[in-house]
Amino acid sequence: MNEQALFDLELKVLLEALYQRYHYDFRSYAVSSLRRRIRQAMQRYECERLSDLQHRLLHEPDLFAQAMQFFTVQVSEMFRDPAYFRELREQVVPVLRTYPSVKLWVAGCSTGEEVWSLAILLHEEGLLERSIVYATDINPAALATAEAGAYGIDRMAQFSRNYLAAGGTASLSDYYATAYDGAVFDRQLRRNVVFADHSLATDTVFSEVHLVSCRNVLIYF
Repeated sequence: MNEQALFDLELKVLLEALYQRYHYDFRSYAVSSLRRRIRQAMQRYECERLSDLQHRLLHEPDLFAQAMQFFTVQVSEMFRDPAYFRELREQVVPVLRTYPSVKLWVAGCSTGEEVWSLAILLHEEGLLERSIVYATDINPAALATAEAGAYGIDRMAQFSRNYLAAGGTASLSDYYATAYDGAVFDRQLRRNVVFADHSLATDTVFSEVHLVSCRNVLIYF
């Protein structure tokens, strides 16, 4: 058995141990993606062997909470894949309008860029007032960022280009205020958004909804 095969075997043991210890289930994640991120975690926490990292994660809950960033991918942007949001606006919103109230679920919302994008789209289409958006993730730190709606000002140019390409009807800058090197989105946009901790692997469905968006998670399986 070569070194990579041994590493992958230890990785499976680690994922099973984390599931038994913390009830977070990463066992079905793509091995190639996890392998790279776990090596980064080993370097960050100065663990020469994967078994050393496993010992620390199992015996130090605070460290595991901190290390969640290596198990959950937090790479996103507002109106990512503008064509998707344009189709959502043009093809799906007319159907949603036929309901007296609308429930939407952004499952695995990560740091919230998609949630705020959806809130802006619903606002521009006159649906936000009668919508409830559930935004869930297993990473508490990512959820806190999502709920705050604060992002680096250096990201706004790309976000704005995506917004316009997605069919935005105003200027993205209408929806946020700048302070120092950050942009904070209007709190009114999240008045009908519910942020909550939820694991797609181990928790049950909590509500019937009209639309589920799981784009930040499914691409990594």
